[in-house]
Amino acid sequence: MLRLITDFDGPIIDVSDRYYRVYQFCLEKTRSPNQSVQELSKEVFWQLKREQVPEKQIAMNSGLDAAQAQEFAQLRRQTVHTEPYFQYDSLMPGAIAALLKIQQAGVDLAVMTMRRVWELDYAFKKYDLGRFFPENRRYCLSNDYVKTRDIEDKPLLMARALAELPPACDTWMVGDTEADITAAKKHDIKVMAVESGIRDRTRLELYHPDLIVQDLSFAVDFILQSQQADTKRLAIG
Repeated sequence: MLRLITDFDGPIIDVSDRYYRVYQFCLEKTRSPNQSVQELSKEVFWQLKREQVPEKQIAMNSGLDAAQAQEFAQLRRQTVHTEPYFQYDSLMPGAIAALLKIQQAGVDLAVMTMRRVWELDYAFKKYDLGRFFPENRRYCLSNDYVKTRDIEDKPLLMARALAELPPACDTWMVGDTEADITAAKKHDIKVMAVESGIRDRTRLELYHPDLIVQDLSFAVDFILQSQQADTKRLAIG
């Protein structure tokens, strides 16, 4: 059995609009009355996020002073994962078609995400994603989980998944951050990084994934082509 374990935000869900709306809210809340600020365009803001520019620096780039930047960063942390803003998430172009394609090919699908249960449930209900990932193929954080850092928490989630999932002859992980790459490598799983999420190619290259592709569609095509090539080799052999 061939298995694909995919991250959620980045490969399947586009969070850029949510993050930008929260940025706008925090900038407006933190600036002083009559203070002139320079609101960044969504394109500029998202590129800074993908380059891992710290929140405080983004705030100062927008015209806030150091003290305000500290307040901005704190407010952002408190706000970005709250329910009112999840409505701004959207499906990545081509994600549903890619999931259908690999599901129809008989590949075992699992999702692994740093979202909490309620955050994942929200999106699953909105986009009918349960058809791809039954409950025993969903790996996320409990609602009361105390997060440390994704790069530390995600390998723990991967360990749990590998202990619970039935054996597979081959497994790929697809994700958009260093946490995904680290989780896969720690457990000797092949990993593809996608450029459709919150890290740019330069940041992804630092963690040496097996492959960097544009998005989930490219990842699925690569996996299926590799499977076909392996099948042909076995037939010839």
